[in-house]
Amino acid sequence: MVPRFYILVPLLICCVAVPPHARGAVVFKPGEKARYVAPGGEEINGTAQELFQIAQAAENNGNRSRAMKAYRTIVRKFGRDTLAPAAAFRYAQLSEQAGDDLKAAAAYRVVVEQYPNSRNFDEAIEAQFRIGETYLAGKKLKLLGLPVRSALDNANQIFAAIVRTAPYGKYTARAQFNIGLVNEKQGNAEGAVKAYQAVVEKFPDQPVAIDAQYQIGYLWFNAARTGTRDAKAAANAKIGFQDFVFRYPKSEKAAQARENFRILDQKQTTDAFKIAKFYDKQKNYRAAVIYYNDVIRQQPGSTASDRARQRVNELRAKVGDAALQPPAVTAATAKKPAAKTSAASSSSPSDDAGIPMRTSPEDAPLPPAEADESLPPPASLTPDTTTAPDPSPTPSPTP
Repeated sequence: MVPRFYILVPLLICCVAVPPHARGAVVFKPGEKARYVAPGGEEINGTAQELFQIAQAAENNGNRSRAMKAYRTIVRKFGRDTLAPAAAFRYAQLSEQAGDDLKAAAAYRVVVEQYPNSRNFDEAIEAQFRIGETYLAGKKLKLLGLPVRSALDNANQIFAAIVRTAPYGKYTARAQFNIGLVNEKQGNAEGAVKAYQAVVEKFPDQPVAIDAQYQIGYLWFNAARTGTRDAKAAANAKIGFQDFVFRYPKSEKAAQARENFRILDQKQTTDAFKIAKFYDKQKNYRAAVIYYNDVIRQQPGSTASDRARQRVNELRAKVGDAALQPPAVTAATAKKPAAKTSAASSSSPSDDAGIPMRTSPEDAPLPPAEADESLPPPASLTPDTTTAPDPSPTPSPTP
């Protein structure tokens, strides 16, 4: 009686511990030991039609994992079957419902890349965009259910895939703009400028192009205030805001763009005035005058311009105008009397007025140089170029 009791107790425990719906399977294969397969892990075989029916039946019974496995088997084994596009799309939807957004995004990408004629193409693009925006908004990747790190790189890949696979789609312009936002959040200002510039050039009629053009100027504006290449950044920022006001004069951001432009102008003038005073204190008056003139040219009629003009006049009275001229002008002035003497000696006594005739353009003195090349150029002469790098190649999606 006692041995029978010890046999029945473990059996009763097993019956209670294992719910009725958890029906596993014991798999036997030739040459292998028997093994237990958890529910939903059994191998699924059959034609594409049979597998599709198995998947739908599993969905109706609430067995999502079995349905996903059947749909995935259709795509892998019967990728050219007419049921494959629908199976791929349904697999992506179930992955998203399960909370595995990265797997879902990759599955939606399979739909648009392998089955571009699928009736679910637009829905797959929209789903990718939706997932990308959740990561852009701050959703983190999870490990064992816990958020561990930012997923901005994944968001960038998702948006780049949309731009690549649907270049003229409904969400393409916004995806391109979001690539710029991702780069901004990652601290890559030049990469962001490249992305925003692509929006302006490729989608000028889209509403998001207005924000993209403003962001171009604003990024350079911040770089001018905090970066090391402030002169170049300021020039690029002014160009960005000028383009914005020219293209979108009625935008609600136009007033702010004009104000930012004024701030940049004032900053450039202040910087030029500081440089002029530095050279002034070093008694390098010729260099100081170059930057004082830059202030006068940038802000005519302003207080800074009046101060700069007054100091230039004081320096002229102190050292003379010749000492403030660039070397090219000084050299040309020194050669001028010699040229006159040579021309007078070679002239004919029969000339009416005795004025030497200029025989070639080379006899004329060279025009004064705009700036001394031995000095750093004024801010206003900085070339309007950008050092933004080419965009990195987009990683190929994993099906």
